[in-house]
Amino acid sequence: MQLLPYKWRRWQSTSRCLDCPTMTFFLFFFLVSLFSASHALPPHSHHRRFASHNYRDALSKSILFFEGQRSGKLPPNQRMTWRGDSALSDGSAMHVDLVGGYYDAGDNVKFGFPMAFTTTMLSWSVIEFGGLMKGELQNAREAIRWATDYLLKATQHPDVIYVQVGDARSDHACWERPEDMDTPRNVYKIDKNNPGSEVAAETAAALAAASLVFRKSDPAYSKALLTRATRVFEFADKYRGSYSDGLKPIVCPFYCSYSGYQDELLWGAAWLHKATRKPMYLNYIQVNGPILGAAESDNMFGWDNKHVGARILLSKEFLVRKAQSLHDYKFHADNFICSIIPGTSFSSSQYTPGGLLFKMSDSNMQYVTSTSFLLLAYAKYLTSAQMSVTCGGTTVTPKTLRSMAKKQVDYLLGDNPLKMSYMVGYGPNYPRRIHHRGSSLPSISVHPAKIQCSAGFSALDSHSPNPNILVGAVVGGPDLRDRFPDERSDYAQSEPDTYTNAPLVGALAYLAHSFGQL
Repeated sequence: MQLLPYKWRRWQSTSRCLDCPTMTFFLFFFLVSLFSASHALPPHSHHRRFASHNYRDALSKSILFFEGQRSGKLPPNQRMTWRGDSALSDGSAMHVDLVGGYYDAGDNVKFGFPMAFTTTMLSWSVIEFGGLMKGELQNAREAIRWATDYLLKATQHPDVIYVQVGDARSDHACWERPEDMDTPRNVYKIDKNNPGSEVAAETAAALAAASLVFRKSDPAYSKALLTRATRVFEFADKYRGSYSDGLKPIVCPFYCSYSGYQDELLWGAAWLHKATRKPMYLNYIQVNGPILGAAESDNMFGWDNKHVGARILLSKEFLVRKAQSLHDYKFHADNFICSIIPGTSFSSSQYTPGGLLFKMSDSNMQYVTSTSFLLLAYAKYLTSAQMSVTCGGTTVTPKTLRSMAKKQVDYLLGDNPLKMSYMVGYGPNYPRRIHHRGSSLPSISVHPAKIQCSAGFSALDSHSPNPNILVGAVVGGPDLRDRFPDERSDYAQSEPDTYTNAPLVGALAYLAHSFGQL
């Protein structure tokens, strides 16, 4: 490291003698050395000029988005300044403090099930790729803590979880800013008599995963999260049942648990095992894995179905930590990979003509981001174990998985037939009329007077761009033929949500680092 400054000093002090043979030789030697040094840089620095996107900028914006979804009393360092305080009396209907947390999407309801999954995936993003995030790591931690502070409130009473604040039907009958909200803030809970194993186990997973995020930076908080996660998972497993049964009129069709609660029990146990390293959780997984669906062939990973995530997470225990008793999870994870790789004999996934993974017409981008994250995480584990995936006669390497994930993220950021970035505020061409109440109505600072429930529908029906830019929001995305109308009323394609962004944070951190942007 000291040679270069020394050579520069020599060069400056002898620059008058360029005619001297000695100096000519020295100059030649210096230029050759400089050229050699420039070609000895790390590979990701060399690749920087080939990056088609500013992944670092997208990473920053993907995290900033969560500030636009905050409920409760906003902090002094709030960066999404068009938002204001909201729902400051949440929980009062049951004499409990439930202020805080996140609105899931474009409405003003706090749904505990997707909020918990969002928290788990934000935490997993930091656990796997937080070391690459540099200046964004603290912002990611704050996004997680905003959720976990709320989840601790929601689980403060043993064998009770407050799983929703707000009535979705009443909320959806209005188009109003969260700051103006006057719809009923009913509180809904699960308990021994009305169980909800899926939302309880997901909440346990979120708390356990987050405990790993804060283990070094805030040990006391980490311990509190893990202690609560242990208690909540015990409740989920002991009192088995679906919250979609007891709360069906409330949570359905919004966040019904269509896949059952078995996947969350496996997922929750996997996170408790990872966070505690207690043999009881490994034994639970070994005994219960088969009946909880470890070997099922489903290949959709999202707020409802966690089987694929559990398989990838548990495969790490075999691939990286050499837990031989979990070797089957490498096989299960490989089956998922083979089902999404185009062209293999086991492929069962659809892609648009432009190359986007297509799972569902309603909010498809959530599956694009979750799958992209899993591809990068699994590539990391395979690389550590120096292994690959075999799909029939095709060998799929970690490099292939990374390339596939990058292609999906690049499509999201603008490499698609419409040249449209599906992240608001990223690139020159992005959705301007997203399905989001707060974004589509004038902010409190611009329009201090209250906008009544039905008065806001004029904004919903307007073709004008949203006045407030919800930076970093990723919308539902294009249809199966790569078409996107950018219409506010089209919630299936134009509504953002927290669980789409959460896994994208990890994927963008990896890509930004790989191309020398972090």
